[in-house]
Amino acid sequence: MKVILKQSVPSLGKAGDLIKVHDGYARNYLIPKGLAIEANEKNIKTFEHEKRNILQKAEKEHKSAEDVASVLANVTLSFSRKIGDQDKIFGSVTTKDIEEALKEKGFSVDRKMIILDEHIKSLGEFKVKIKLTAGVETEFKVIVTGESQV
Repeated sequence: MKVILKQSVPSLGKAGDLIKVHDGYARNYLIPKGLAIEANEKNIKTFEHEKRNILQKAEKEHKSAEDVASVLANVTLSFSRKIGDQDKIFGSVTTKDIEEALKEKGFSVDRKMIILDEHIKSLGEFKVKIKLTAGVETEFKVIVTGESQV
């Protein structure tokens, strides 16, 4: 089935591309999610008109993501966790913790955008990557300090 992408999809193409995909993928995923429309004659004509608006919107989103990335690069998050013997922390710092801390600082970020190889389970300073959109990534600092148990 031929479809026209309404939004950029990393594994398929950019917004406005006319691509051929399997029927089930188009019907069950791309079209219901609003990522694509079926490429028939009427939709192609309509989409040519909308293509300019979609490309401008994508460019605007990319620019705003770059602005947010430049601000996030200077952000430092601090977490305080209880520590036991040998300075090991109880629990860990997860993407959910980082998401909540970023929301408190005024950033609207989904935890799926935060890239952690594994949860942070020790004291120290860590670099955490965040992928805002396709092609826009940044890193920020996370510091984990300990509260001694009494």
